[in-house]
Amino acid sequence: MTGEPVKKAVQKGLNNILSKNQNIVDLLMGRENVQVVDTEELIQQVQTRVWGALKKDFQYSNVTKDSEEFLKQNILQSVPMEVLYVDLVGSTKMVLELPQTQLAAIISSFAQEMAYVIKQHHGYILKFVGDAVIGYFVEKEGMRIADSAVSCAESMIKVLKMGINPILEQYDYPDLQIKIGIDRGVNTVIQYGNGEDSHVDLLGPCMNMAAKIQSKAYPDQILIGEDVYNRLDTSIQEYFEKIVWKDKEWHYTNKMTGQIYSVYAYIGK
Repeated sequence: MTGEPVKKAVQKGLNNILSKNQNIVDLLMGRENVQVVDTEELIQQVQTRVWGALKKDFQYSNVTKDSEEFLKQNILQSVPMEVLYVDLVGSTKMVLELPQTQLAAIISSFAQEMAYVIKQHHGYILKFVGDAVIGYFVEKEGMRIADSAVSCAESMIKVLKMGINPILEQYDYPDLQIKIGIDRGVNTVIQYGNGEDSHVDLLGPCMNMAAKIQSKAYPDQILIGEDVYNRLDTSIQEYFEKIVWKDKEWHYTNKMTGQIYSVYAYIGK
């Protein structure tokens, strides 16, 4: 999974997201009883918040509260879900080049805005891990959560490219890029300690798989596991292409079949 063809595929997917071509959000808008995010309105809200955060006159709210409440209601329960892992690219270079106060404002704004996108797509924010954000989507009546998760990933890239980066450019800060991995599985809700303030988390193989899939993505690329792909509407599957791995480039297997676990890349249409 290297070379010029891959770079072209990544660029094709990015162009599809940023152009006026039909994307996944557009497809979802045609469904009944589906609430779809207004991307233009979302980008305007993003820019207002990021401007405020960089000028230190805006404070983000607690975006993990809903998740904590959901998890505490489901302690020791096994919950099917889509897990989304979004990671910032090139943060190590920023650590070396930017003052700490500027770096903190950028990383915080990025993480919080990615979290807001997850919430807008009816997902939960599990936690922030350094410069990464982990979200998850659980089954709800009338909602195809696989479709919602990949729609969320599309919106993340659009918000970053059209909302956050133009603001950073005006401050002469570097543009940001992200890598996104999504997988599906059953995770168990676990609690560390007792009491209302005790920490809750998720434990399950798809948590790790989403991170592994994300690690194989190129900057500005969305990758999904086969269990997510198989649950997508057929009209949305057309936006993805199965990756053909080189020897030993990807060796994780499907526990049900024993075969290599397939990963699909967003390439657009």
